[in-house]
Amino acid sequence: MYEFLSSSLAQKQWSRIGIQRRAGVCAPLFSVYSRKSIGLADLRDLELLVDWCASVGMSILQLLPMNDVGFAFTPYDAQSSIALEPMYLVLDQLIGISGEVYSGDITALGRRFPAGKKRVDYSVKQAKLELLWKMFQAWSPDARSVKRFRRYCSDCGFWINDYALFKVIKERTRQAPWEEWEPELRDRNPKALRQFSARYADRVAFHQWLQWQLYEQFKKVKQYGRRRNVLLMGDLPFLVSRDSVEVWRHRDYFSLDFSAGAPPDAYFADGQRWGMAPNRWDRLSTRSYDLVVERLRYAEHFYDLFRIDHAVGAFRIWTIPLAEPLEHKGRNGFFYPPQEELWEAHGRALLSVMTSSTQMLPCAEDLGTVPACSWRVLEEFGIPGMDVQRWMKDSGQDYVFRSPDCYRKNSIAVISTHDLSPLRGWWEHEAGTVDEALFRRYCEELAIPFELVREQLFDLTRSRQGRLRWRKEIATTGDLVRILGRQPNEVGSLVYLYQSSYDEKNKFWRSVGFTGECEEACPLALVRRALEKVSEARSIFSVQLLADWLALDPSLAGENSEHFRINVPGQISRDNWSRVLPFSLEEMAHLGINHQIQQINSKTGRS
Repeated sequence: MYEFLSSSLAQKQWSRIGIQRRAGVCAPLFSVYSRKSIGLADLRDLELLVDWCASVGMSILQLLPMNDVGFAFTPYDAQSSIALEPMYLVLDQLIGISGEVYSGDITALGRRFPAGKKRVDYSVKQAKLELLWKMFQAWSPDARSVKRFRRYCSDCGFWINDYALFKVIKERTRQAPWEEWEPELRDRNPKALRQFSARYADRVAFHQWLQWQLYEQFKKVKQYGRRRNVLLMGDLPFLVSRDSVEVWRHRDYFSLDFSAGAPPDAYFADGQRWGMAPNRWDRLSTRSYDLVVERLRYAEHFYDLFRIDHAVGAFRIWTIPLAEPLEHKGRNGFFYPPQEELWEAHGRALLSVMTSSTQMLPCAEDLGTVPACSWRVLEEFGIPGMDVQRWMKDSGQDYVFRSPDCYRKNSIAVISTHDLSPLRGWWEHEAGTVDEALFRRYCEELAIPFELVREQLFDLTRSRQGRLRWRKEIATTGDLVRILGRQPNEVGSLVYLYQSSYDEKNKFWRSVGFTGECEEACPLALVRRALEKVSEARSIFSVQLLADWLALDPSLAGENSEHFRINVPGQISRDNWSRVLPFSLEEMAHLGINHQIQQINSKTGRS
């Protein structure tokens, strides 16, 4: 079924990992913990995750970005696209540091920041850094360790020195964005940088040392995974944070007068404005895409596969002028390049660089507003895209859900992503609804009185969280257009919203093999059938959020389904990137549902 991958442009990567059906899990490291965790999981805990994957028949462990997030704690807006996050270091396994000498400090830190709460207490990072600084100051390695550290710094010369300097300047400016630094440092005056680096040489060396320790620990996790036949998938965002060392160091590579984002769609009525500066690919190309290549070469030490977040940005990127008011979000932007005929060649060039620069298999998050050329190019390259179960509908047949046989072979079948509600949250709060802000905007554009038609079209007693649930009486598009008071061809946007969402729950209920009326709450039987169906897909990979796998557990049936959502895009919330799952990794190893998960993976040929 998958023979075409052996002749694709990513054939060397497929040859390396093997062309076979695989199951996997997406598990943000901050969402799990073990008995040894201090505040949140560390790199040692990844080995427990690998063990769990192996025990239930999974061979892919997907992580969210592991890059240094500074003190913002947003994985997709990191201070470096290369450097790793220091709070994931295992404190009692540092090279050249005696764990016994610091066992009291480590134990005290663990008591101060117990793991397993509902949300991560990110103040643990500063506390860990203070202890790590204490360790570094007392570091007295043997000659071999010193040689390894120096060789590491030499090998990473493309980025490590600028990164460490960037980190120290951030410390001395109370984490101010680089655009607010004094001009000599902001604009990289060579003399000012040399003087600053000499003055704070110990702190610069400290940040280099942290990255070396992370490198040594993380590459062992990859080796452990290979021994257990579990591949690690990293997440390398297509875009780079505006307040990052890369933009400070290579600002000519970025369009600093613009913000990247996404145009309005059915889930985000105003679009999205992410804040990252779009790449200047014309300038990167003149230097052989060095920033992309070095990033991939470094990530290769830790991952077997990598996910390109917002991969459709390789073809064209939604670009919003910084002068645009923030409250407009992503409404008033434009695609760059503006000429659609250039998009395919643009994406092909970037993906060629990515596939030729690494042994890791690229995987593409090709969601959102997708250009037609994207699927064709991904197929040619052998780069798996993503097919999301709740969006796999047939627009030509009343938007019924497609059979698993209709998924792309060259894809990763998923129920949810980190930016979506897990299955239970979707079922209980979103399925069968439309976004209220989007529906209102369409009405305003068509001069239709929103407040009036809202009460006639939607059951407001069952509409919440900005989602409108259709009245059952609106059983046809004829009912809809009669209430709207227009001809069908005049209200096509509203007809689309209706057709794609009305009776959605019953359609999904029937698509997984159930009969009769669907249940309002998400039953365990539905969780199991959804997982079985997505695993049956002809997609070569099936990778599910850990929260969706754990939803099989009866003890979680009464939990608020929204508790397990990782991120709500476009919202600044303490709930984003901080949710912790309810079981420790040791408890996960003995869950009663493990046998069910193993059965699903075995039955669908993925074990």
